[in-house]
Amino acid sequence: MKKILLFTIASCVCILFSFATTHTNDVVVNTKSSKVKWTGSKPTGSHYGNVNISSGKLVFDHGTFVGGEFILDMNTIETKDIESERKRNYLTEHLKNEDFFNVEEFPTSSLKIISAEATPEPNFYKVLAELTIKDITHVITFGASVTYRANNFLAQAKIKIDRTKWDVVYKSGNVFKDLGDKIIHDEIEFDVFLISEK
Repeated sequence: MKKILLFTIASCVCILFSFATTHTNDVVVNTKSSKVKWTGSKPTGSHYGNVNISSGKLVFDHGTFVGGEFILDMNTIETKDIESERKRNYLTEHLKNEDFFNVEEFPTSSLKIISAEATPEPNFYKVLAELTIKDITHVITFGASVTYRANNFLAQAKIKIDRTKWDVVYKSGNVFKDLGDKIIHDEIEFDVFLISEK
């Protein structure tokens, strides 16, 4: 009788434990259809372009967005808004060299999500993440819209950073003085569009 009672208690504990544990699901990012758009600005205007995602995933717990990570291929960074091919290529190559992202030495950047907190707005989350550029990592926060259904997702986010924290200091008015209207603003915006792999 005592053995039966102990077995019953143990079974109940196991059942309760199984309900309490998380069940996470990793869903792979479709790297061909997903996009990351960058925008940089200066007093006289702005430029924008793209950078490709080489790999990534989002993590869901019973359908709720809880984490993820993705890798950017910095060698693919390009400028899209300049009509002149010569000037467009010049800016692209400048972004790749030591003045900016030094892609030869640092070919990838990454974003690793630490936590995602649901907000009162449906399918909208407050995200805490580690952003690594040029092997320098800082914690950032941003809002993200994430919808998930039948093991597929659509995610969008706007991320703004101070580039100087990642040692991208070229013509920063906070680093170099007397640049006048030749400064480049420290803030970079990334518009992220992620879709799952079919």
